[in-house]
Amino acid sequence: MEPPTAAKIQKILYITYIIAALDITLLFVQFSITPYLARRLGFDTLWFGYLQTTVGVIQLLGGPVFGRFADVFGARAALTVSSMASVVYFLLLAVADSTILLFLHKLPAVFMHALPGAQMVVADLSASEKRAEGLAKLGLCFGIGMITGSSLGGTLSTRYGEKFAAYVAAGGSLISLLLVLKFIPKHTKKHNAKESNRKGAGSVFNLGEIVRLMKFPGVAKTFTVKIISGLPSGVFQVMFSIIAMNVFHLKAEQNGYLMAYIGVVQMVIQGAVIGRLTTRYPENSLLLFSVGLSSLVGLSQALMANVFQFCFVVVPMMFSLSIFNVITDSMLTKSVPASDTGTMLGLCASVQSLLRTIGPTIGGFLYETYGVASFGYIQFTINATLFILLFMSRRKTSQNK
Repeated sequence: MEPPTAAKIQKILYITYIIAALDITLLFVQFSITPYLARRLGFDTLWFGYLQTTVGVIQLLGGPVFGRFADVFGARAALTVSSMASVVYFLLLAVADSTILLFLHKLPAVFMHALPGAQMVVADLSASEKRAEGLAKLGLCFGIGMITGSSLGGTLSTRYGEKFAAYVAAGGSLISLLLVLKFIPKHTKKHNAKESNRKGAGSVFNLGEIVRLMKFPGVAKTFTVKIISGLPSGVFQVMFSIIAMNVFHLKAEQNGYLMAYIGVVQMVIQGAVIGRLTTRYPENSLLLFSVGLSSLVGLSQALMANVFQFCFVVVPMMFSLSIFNVITDSMLTKSVPASDTGTMLGLCASVQSLLRTIGPTIGGFLYETYGVASFGYIQFTINATLFILLFMSRRKTSQNK
């Protein structure tokens, strides 16, 4: 089979960005539905934390397997499974009128990994030196989805109810499925597809194939940094819907506008800043900078008193998060063979799932015991310590050279 032309590759990438933006839009529509539906069903902060933990566990288990599935069977098959699961997910959400059903509707999330699937397509079809820039454009899609989904979800939930909003989201997932089937090629990797297929379906569930990636140079260190640095901000993000309701006293529609503002900030950063930074500065320097900035963001979060002050904190917060996520994903995918980018991106996605798994429990305890400010102080302490360790490690490496 002849390799695709540059024009065809560009078309595939554009469609991939559209699929990613649509998926993130639906994700934030769901964020505008679930907290208010849960509260209407009698959930308190602790039970809402259990619900979030359930999602985290499900996607933590599914992330690495999904990535391996994408490597073996190709991008189209993986994204098709993700879109079909999303349709089922939102249909179940639409009929969730009890505590049990609200928990059960989370089960299809084990297959819902459209963003890692899109990241694999971009990583496979982009040149190595352009990979960080390509992944940053997916971050731009995230911003677009955040704006559209938050506004749409808040408006639909307020005016027509959570059930109607869930049905709209299911329709959006169906559109995403059609785009995948029509435009995404069966395989996007530049090596012979038979190399992956030769391993067989059994390797999808082979833990050794997944753990093997940790043995490549630099992977374990970068992965550890991704988990440790991401934990405090992950806890804050998981608890943000509770903070918006109970601390900022925002209604669903107002919360939608706030999320849309955050999306605009992220769009500007991902679209106009990240690409330029990755072409001018080494990835290790940008990683160090993002960790240091994250520590200062944590201190700012601890001292903020209202939603107006939070709007100022959002800018450096999204700046550090955007750089950190793009750079760590780029570094990790460059550290493994091209045949394993899907598995690695699945592992990266599992980091976010891990944070969503332990985040609600940690966040619920901190919120009830020490208040919102504790999130910021912990983020400051952890990232400041990590910044010092990374700086000393980099300095030691430079001296050895």
